[in-house]
Amino acid sequence: MRWLFAAFLLFAASPALAQGWMIGTWFGHEPDNPNIMYIDRMRADGTWRGEYRTCDRGKARDESETGRWSMKGDLLVLEVETMNGEPYPYTDPYRMLAHSPKTQKYVSVGSVGVFTPQRMADDFQMPSCELVS
Repeated sequence: MRWLFAAFLLFAASPALAQGWMIGTWFGHEPDNPNIMYIDRMRADGTWRGEYRTCDRGKARDESETGRWSMKGDLLVLEVETMNGEPYPYTDPYRMLAHSPKTQKYVSVGSVGVFTPQRMADDFQMPSCELVS
């Protein structure tokens, strides 16, 4: 019984688990630039992977970031650890404006562009550039 209580405390203490609505795969476009797409894969253990595709005349340039995520009130904080597999630590904060089980709406702190990603299946893959450029 003691281990069950300890497991419950560990589960309840996880910041990512406390914000279960964030967990999953989210797809969107950069504000004001439909040629840049992204997928954020938010995991229950607080880790995160961002996949980015910039399209220019049908050609794709792909990049990725990994790190940890947390919610502090309405502030989504991405602690980036790597970019394209190389160490590249920085913090990327976003103000959450609205969310539902299927959509989010947030803005990068210090910016005016509004991100509006949609929840996708966890096996969702980045669309082809031919669809956007």
